[in-house]
Amino acid sequence: MNVIHLTYLDLGLAALLVLVLALVSWRLQLGLQQTLLIAALRTAIQLTLIGLVLKVLFGAIHLGWLTLVALVMLLAAGREVMSRQKHRYRGSWGFAIGTTSMFISSFSITVLALLTMVQPDPWYLPQYAVPLLGMMLGNTMNGIALSLDRMTSGAMQQQAMIEARLCLGHSWNEAISDLRRESARTGMIPIINAMAAAGIVSLPGMMTGQILSGTPPVEAVKYQILIMFMISAGTGLGTVTAIWFGSKRLFDLRHRLRLDRLK
Repeated sequence: MNVIHLTYLDLGLAALLVLVLALVSWRLQLGLQQTLLIAALRTAIQLTLIGLVLKVLFGAIHLGWLTLVALVMLLAAGREVMSRQKHRYRGSWGFAIGTTSMFISSFSITVLALLTMVQPDPWYLPQYAVPLLGMMLGNTMNGIALSLDRMTSGAMQQQAMIEARLCLGHSWNEAISDLRRESARTGMIPIINAMAAAGIVSLPGMMTGQILSGTPPVEAVKYQILIMFMISAGTGLGTVTAIWFGSKRLFDLRHRLRLDRLK
């Protein structure tokens, strides 16, 4: 297998591209240079650390260690969902909604794929379990974050209309149904676009990585199709779950809109 190993000089040259982009942002007064550089630094540090963790994990295959790593990934994803909201839920509700939705969708579909489709031996082999779960959490996180942001912002903007429906005798479920559908659509658009463009506009990341590492293209395509279908199902299930819990949180038991539960 012909694998081309990258040097730190190669990575340094790639980092220069990010610095150039930061300079462009500064020159055009976009105000993104600091955020961009911090994100780039976090990327380098976090990926280096996870590489070291995976090296140890691959050498000591144990369900307990894998569970611990999976929980850390889940909690970190839940925090990112909460931190990206323009109007956050007060208290820990945003974190709880995002984390619960990702756990229900990403974990269930990943375990299903490991047990019935990929079938490594043992089924929790980290080489397969961690990358699959990581891709599921990452994409589900984006869908949930977008859908919750759309719903909370929409509730703020459409307060008068929602309260008018409630005054006409609609239940909370009926009063916010249109906004909930729009929010679900917003959360699903990225993965739908990704599936529609796969193979024509773009070569997805997992497939590209496998081809670069020497995997036969046809085999890489099989894995990528599997991943895309898993991600679409996980994103849809996670988004719908998050919107259900999130919209219910916006109303009390007497079907009154409670925007004071948002920051």
